[in-house]
Formats: sequence, C-alpha cells, structure tokens
Amino acid sequence: MENNSYNPFEAARKQFDKAADLLGLNKAAKDFLRSPVREFHFSIPVRMDDGSKKIFKAFRIHHNDARGPAKGGIRFHPMETVDTVRALSMWMTWKTSVVDIPLGGGKGGVICDPHNLSMFEQEQICRGWVRQIVKNIGPYSDIPAPDVMTSPQHMLWMLDEYETIAGGKFPGTITGKPLGMGGSEGRTEATGYGVIIALREALRELKIKPEITTASIQGFGNVSQYAIELYEKIGGKVICVSSWDNNDKKSYAFRKKEGVNLKELREISDTFGGIDKNKAQDLGYELLDGEKWIEQETDILIPAALENQITKNNIDKVNQRVKIIAEGANGPTSPEADTLLNKKDILIIPDFLANAGGVICSYFEQVQNNMNYYWSKDEVLSKLDMKMTNAYASVSNFSKQNNVNLRDAAYLISVNRVANACQSRGWI
Repeated sequence: MENNSYNPFEAARKQFDKAADLLGLNKAAKDFLRSPVREFHFSIPVRMDDGSKKIFKAFRIHHNDARGPAKGGIRFHPMETVDTVRALSMWMTWKTSVVDIPLGGGKGGVICDPHNLSMFEQEQICRGWVRQIVKNIGPYSDIPAPDVMTSPQHMLWMLDEYETIAGGKFPGTITGKPLGMGGSEGRTEATGYGVIIALREALRELKIKPEITTASIQGFGNVSQYAIELYEKIGGKVICVSSWDNNDKKSYAFRKKEGVNLKELREISDTFGGIDKNKAQDLGYELLDGEKWIEQETDILIPAALENQITKNNIDKVNQRVKIIAEGANGPTSPEADTLLNKKDILIIPDFLANAGGVICSYFEQVQNNMNYYWSKDEVLSKLDMKMTNAYASVSNFSKQNNVNLRDAAYLISVNRVANACQSRGWI
C-alpha cells in the first residue's frame, strides 16, 4: 500500500506530540525529543565487480541516548529515505524505553538493493559504511544491528572493519552477529517470538484460547517466520501470508484455509523471504493479490513487513472478525487508521512493544559480549519471555488505570522515562 504523501517521521512526531501533551512536557523537552540529537549523512564509494565505481548514499541517526548508547538496525533498501531512518530512530528510543533496557534509539540505512549486488559488493558497502562512521559508533556510544535486508554476515563484516580500525576485539560494538562469532543464541527467533509472547498475553487478558484463533500475516521474512513458528506452538493457525516477488516487483498473498505449512513455505522461499509463487500453487496454496492479506476472516492480523501498510484507504477491508492487530513491523499503521481501528474496538499491540523482542535479545547479546560468557538458548528465550511479559503487563495495567489504549499507554510510559533521563542529566 504505497502512499507518496505519507511521511513516517511526521507520523512519529504526531505520536510523540500526543504523548508529550498528555504528559505536560515543557517546550524545551518537546523541542529536544521531537528531533534527533545528531545525524550523519555520508556517501560510500564502491568498486563494483565490473570495475566501475558506484556511490551509495547512507545514513546513521541517533535520536536520543540519555538512557544509554544508541541502539538500532541498519537497513539496505532501494527506497530508503532519511525521514524513514529518522522515524525509526525515534521509535527505537521509545522501544528500548518501554521494555526498560538501558539503551537509546538510533537507526541506519544505505540506499541500495542487495538483490542486485554480489556478496563482494555488499561486503564493500558494509566496510565502507563503518569507515565513514567509525568515530561515532562503539560499544559505549552506538550499537548497530541487522534490519531489513541485512544479515549476521553483514554485521560480521562491519564488526571486522571496526576492529581492524580500532585495533582490538570489541564484539559488543555490533549485535546480530553469527553464532560462534559473538552472536547470541535465540537472536534469530527473538523478534518474531516477542510478537507472539505479547499476543499470548493479550489473548489471556481477553480470555481467548489461542487454540481457537486464526491469523493472517503480512510478510514472510525473519519476523514473520518465527512469529508463525511460536504461534503454532501455542495452538494458533495461520491461514494466509504475503510476500514480495522480486521478479514481478509486486507482492502476493498465499492462502490455505486449513493452515499454512511453515516448513514447506521455508523450503520454497529465498533468503529475503520471497515465496516462489509457482511452487506454492503446486503445493495447494491459493494465489491472491498481496493486499488481500488484510481482508482475511481471521481473529488476528500481524503486519510484519514495512511501515504504512494499514491506512485509511484500506481499513474498511479489515474483516469484522478481527479482534487483535499485533504490529510486527515498525510503523505499519498510519495515525488516521489507528484512530479508526480503536473505534472498531480492535486491540492493537503497538509496534514498539510488540516487536521489541529483537532489541531485547540484542541487549542480551551485548551483555554476553561484555562478560565474554554466553547463555544457552533456553536461558535467552526464558529471559526474553520474562522481559516481554513484564513490559506487556506494565503497558496493559497503565492502559486500564488511565483509560487509554495500549499505544498511548506505551508512549506515555516510554516518553516519560526518556524525558526524566534527559531532565536528570540537565539537558532539558
């Protein structure tokens, strides 16, 4: 659902302004928190495989680091914009705050399409990115991680470049690394699992048994795949997933009313989560237009792709059976759509709470790096469950006590914590 007039940074600011007004923040606090504390815009020159030179535009933005080092992913995307990165850095500030981990918010991006780049060219972009920003990242200032279309391999190239320049071993500089190279058990599953842990708690509050629920999910990347995995483990059934087809340059939805088979879909998808539509049809999946994921007659919708996917233009297509929307993606619901959905009495688990599992596990990875002692997968996932469950409970309790929805409750808690940290430091 493309909307050329949509500006994610303005949407993020609108959400912040609402919370700031409800909290009664002074003008200095509002002005300070409405904008990033620092931005880096730079160019990365790369020698391509054919010998030509190409320049890639890149960003790293720190929204706020009052509560700890900036934390946030680096995404590779051909349509990346600085305002998207600004919005994501702001959302990261609230995300680390709402789950109460001692980190701030940052985000990075490179305007490129890895689909059309060799692994060697991608490595040059990773190393070039670090060379441009090396003085402004590090285990005690800014800790990058993977995001859209970046992987543990990209992170390892970046860490290697950082350590080569810095002249030492600093594994806590970058999270999302491969296992055995400073990566954490459970990191791959963390974001998707976190979405379902939050969903599980919401279903418990609504007194709905997971076993009688169905879901439709947008996207089939890492978040979606592990969300499906845990959702099935707690008894739910996914009947529809959508994915991007790079050949056709459009998305398709794949529906199987008796429930999708995660194992077989994984076997016919590429490393970016693109499902082979012909093989899917051979396996008995109905092939639908990509936007049909939102129209399915299910109890739960999980947008787990890109921002601005549920808007005032398609909100009427949301089936009346839907009770919960768990936002696996960042900013998937426009502010106008959010207002209308709340009127429909649909419970929305907001993005920066629902998908915080990734940053929680990134924090665990950083802690393990700094200790040079590593936990088992069971230990990581049990700590993740505890953090997500506690965060959901605190937001839900605040929501009930103050008669506000979950998104407003999460914003009020997180913005208040960050504003207090800035105030304590004497910044505002």
